[in-house]
Amino acid sequence: MKISIRVILILLTLSWLQQAELFSQTTGTGSPGLRIDVTGSNDDGDFGVAIQLVIAMTILTLGPSIIMMMTCFTRMVIVLGFVRNAIGVNAAPSSQIIVGLSLFLTFFVMGPVWNKIYDNAITPYMADTMKSSDALMVATAYMKDFMLNQTRQEDAQFFLEISRQGAMTRDELPLSIVVPSFVLSELRTAFQMGFLIFIPFIIVDFIVASSLMSMGMMMMPPVVISMPFKLLLFVLVDGWYLVIESLVNSFNVS
Repeated sequence: MKISIRVILILLTLSWLQQAELFSQTTGTGSPGLRIDVTGSNDDGDFGVAIQLVIAMTILTLGPSIIMMMTCFTRMVIVLGFVRNAIGVNAAPSSQIIVGLSLFLTFFVMGPVWNKIYDNAITPYMADTMKSSDALMVATAYMKDFMLNQTRQEDAQFFLEISRQGAMTRDELPLSIVVPSFVLSELRTAFQMGFLIFIPFIIVDFIVASSLMSMGMMMMPPVVISMPFKLLLFVLVDGWYLVIESLVNSFNVS
């Protein structure tokens, strides 16, 4: 697996160099003093400069996917979306506000994990006391630990059986199993929280609909009448505080 990834990164680098050479030949410009080593790793087992650049560009490109699939962002945005749908106001808060709030809540919840990665992986690497491969392994271990703390054992066992890789310990599980297991568990937890959020608003809709039918106002849409009551209920119980508090406390961050 490591060899195949390295080969892919080298091929991407070679393709980029080829395009740069064609561009220099076309425009008549070049960089005769530029030399980039793409032959692999250094003597001490560290990645070459070109490989590090390609890895950095790949991480930046896949940044949104990493935030969505390997952090608490998925649960945040789904639950906040359920809150908006339960109240019945499709445009307030807007999707931009929900995504922005989910993003900053993700930064808040993931802060302790990212601080550990910075202290134990990035800082030693920047100080030249740790190789890039070791720093990457340390950072990956912290992210795996966070995801496994939120993942149900049944979900991890399910993907482990599908992969047919045999029995593994917690530390031996690869990201190809940890990430989908984590996402599946996050979806399940988010929908459970969404169900609990919908219950009080459904009760309000039932009460309003029954009241309108008893008064013979069957032509009046119950949603129009129940909307102010649902908003009043949400404000009186300090709904946003309760939802955010439940979301933040639902994560097991050590």
